Amino acid sequence: MAARDWQKSSFSGEGNACLYVSSTDNATIRLRESDAPDTTLTTTPTTLRAFIRSAKAGHLDHLAEG
Repeated sequence: MAARDWQKSSFSGEGNACLYVSSTDNATIRLRESDAPDTTLTTTPTTLRAFIRSAKAGHLDHLAEG
């Protein structure tokens, strides 16, 4: 996947810790962080939507505790 296919999140601002997203023709979403561009997370829109809703609702807060 070419660099031009990746779109930077509008929430990333101007720092180095940026999230990039890309979608493919087969309804797959790919995510990567600017610090590790060779590591890619691949998911579906439905799964990503459920993850984001869970995070916003606080259902994943226990994962950050420790």
